[in-house]
Amino acid sequence: MNAPSFSAASPRLELNGGPADADDLRHPVQTNYGHFTAMRVEDGCVRGLDLHLDRLQSATRELFGSKLDRERVREYLRHALNGAAGAWSLRVNVFARALDSEHMDRSVDVDVLVGASPAPAPETQPLRVKSFIYAREAASIKHVGTFALFHHRRLARQAGFDDALFVDAGDRISEGSIWNIGFVDRDGAVVWPQAPQLDGVGMRLVDAGLASQGMSSCTRPVHLGDLGMFRAAFFSNANTPVRAIVAIDERHFDADPEIGQRLLAAYRSNPPQAI
Repeated sequence: MNAPSFSAASPRLELNGGPADADDLRHPVQTNYGHFTAMRVEDGCVRGLDLHLDRLQSATRELFGSKLDRERVREYLRHALNGAAGAWSLRVNVFARALDSEHMDRSVDVDVLVGASPAPAPETQPLRVKSFIYAREAASIKHVGTFALFHHRRLARQAGFDDALFVDAGDRISEGSIWNIGFVDRDGAVVWPQAPQLDGVGMRLVDAGLASQGMSSCTRPVHLGDLGMFRAAFFSNANTPVRAIVAIDERHFDADPEIGQRLLAAYRSNPPQAI
């Protein structure tokens, strides 16, 4: 492949390892079917890279009935970065220009669209979130059907909150708009809500590192009526692994800096993996 012609810090968009033009993007714009993952790169390395690649492979099998070569994806990521140092945001979209909407039962080879841009610093301002009854379709897949996620975030903002938290009809908490939620109980253990949701990379890395901080975790149903049992709540995704949540509806939590530091240390105990 020829090296792309862009400045070191410029955003870039590539399809299957080469420059993407308007015609290449026609299909993902017109046919909103596919999946993606988003990751934060630091000097060519990603914490949880294997989890991102597992996610892409699994969703490709489920949505397209085909295999995705993880080494091929890594090559595309390296090409898009072009050796750039520093912090970058990478988004990997998987779709299929060969998809025939009249024959969705057929397996089809996929295309890989990689977007790279300089990464902003992770947000640190504590969040106030509003609950809504909503559940994503195919919640275990990070798919491109994101309209409702941002619509509910808009509704939350209009109501004076920062973001949206989803619950089912029985007030069982699942996930946030583009993030997972965790709770810390009175004994200092992390509780992950048990409900259909995306198995987030940030969440998995925090959980994997808890033992290094002398913390334990469990997964169990958490209802809105249970919030008084917890001393803290936090947001987690791949770009911002830990961010304090100080209110869910009218229920308030303390933004305990010690808890936040221990959770972040748990995340950072996972070694970066070279792309």
